[in-house]
Amino acid sequence: MVDQTQLADFGLIGLAVMGQNLILNMNDHGYTVCAFNRTTSKVTQFLENEAKGTNIIGAYSIEEFCAKLKRPRKIMLLVKAGPAVDQFIEKLLPHLEKGDIIIDGGNSHFPDSIRRTQYLEEKGFYFIGCGVSGGEEGARYGPSLMPGGSTQAWPSVKKIFQDISAKADGEPCCDWVGENGSGHYVKMVHNGIEYGDMQLISEAYHLLRDGLNLSNDEIGNIFNEWNKEELDSFLIEITRDIMLFKDQDGQPLVEKIRDSAGQKGTGKWTAIASLEMGVPVTLIGEAVFSRCLSSLKDERTRASKVLEGPKDSFKGDKKEFIRSLGQALYASKIISYAQGFMLFREAAKEHQWNLNYGGIAMMWKGGCIIRSAFLKDIKKAYDREANLESLLFDPFFRGALSKAQQGWRMVVSQAALLGIPVPAISTALAFYDGYRTERLPANLIQAQRDFFGAHTYELLDAPGTFVHTNWTGRGGRVASSTYNA
Repeated sequence: MVDQTQLADFGLIGLAVMGQNLILNMNDHGYTVCAFNRTTSKVTQFLENEAKGTNIIGAYSIEEFCAKLKRPRKIMLLVKAGPAVDQFIEKLLPHLEKGDIIIDGGNSHFPDSIRRTQYLEEKGFYFIGCGVSGGEEGARYGPSLMPGGSTQAWPSVKKIFQDISAKADGEPCCDWVGENGSGHYVKMVHNGIEYGDMQLISEAYHLLRDGLNLSNDEIGNIFNEWNKEELDSFLIEITRDIMLFKDQDGQPLVEKIRDSAGQKGTGKWTAIASLEMGVPVTLIGEAVFSRCLSSLKDERTRASKVLEGPKDSFKGDKKEFIRSLGQALYASKIISYAQGFMLFREAAKEHQWNLNYGGIAMMWKGGCIIRSAFLKDIKKAYDREANLESLLFDPFFRGALSKAQQGWRMVVSQAALLGIPVPAISTALAFYDGYRTERLPANLIQAQRDFFGAHTYELLDAPGTFVHTNWTGRGGRVASSTYNA
């Protein structure tokens, strides 16, 4: 019989930067980890360098790797999302026993995690799809972890995950998210919100640079002040540092970077998921489209030479505008998170997940890219009302938006007058105004749809009953089947 005390507590496959740092993090917390990589020479390199002098052990085949793990085996895959995950699962299965746990720590699309959970559970194994945020530094010293999948597997990994995760207010930034693909769904929305936060900050920078003609040092100092207030966050902090960073010639490095933003797809996944659910996550959608627009660099350069814009420059009070811009940034951030949590609510209904919304906010409070002081207010909102319909109904956020409203509107209008695009800040305000409007002009849209396509409409005094009108006197009485546009 195998002596369990001589075996590793945890196994990890994939020795890129994230994998290596998570292993070192676990070692720091007293866990013995077995490392494996498809290119086995990387195992030797890791053991002889970064892992030298630790309790980390290596394996040079899948069979050896599985043999070196305590039961139930806990195996994390940190490999490229997609087919590689499925390929490794198939390679592992012949060497596993019922009750063993496979964890996907990559940026997998949540439908894949739903499928993998079902597939493995049918074979007697458990699966966890775990969102990991915080980059290489987070992985090394404390990431935000978002695990979901086979609920029976959580007790076996809970202590390890919570030990190695970031801590905020003394609490681990890791808790059980929910069933099947919910962990990767939460990570997907996290990344979408990250897109939104970055776009909002970039729009503020654009207004300060081209609207107020401020220097990078001046802009850096503004972000430094904002980081002491309600906008306190990791992204505001690093934006300050980026603004103040000088290249070797003493010039701001950021101004030498080509203005064409890349993306890896998770923001797009969030936007697509919102469309599929019929949830207006407009700010993240605009953030994705803004990156797409930025990629048209050469086309934009040609357009800049032939398309006219306003000639006027800013003539107002710069200090007042900067104060209002901070308010607009904060208000837009509230809208972005409110939209993200609306998407969670609908996804939970669709997939029958039991999501802990306040817990999700706390998972993001430390270790991840969107960590901010603001998240504690979301946690408090869900503590006050666990079934909160929207963050915008919470008294704290209602008050914050009311306070910021005048400055927010001034910034959007001033940006339009200056010809500086602020799609994320603008769509946030448009959503707020749409959400607080009892009667939108969608009645006209319904009339138009019925006029040209006999798609029917509901009357205000008879909701749920669909009728058709022969608007021209030439149409018939037959209507199209009812569907949601």
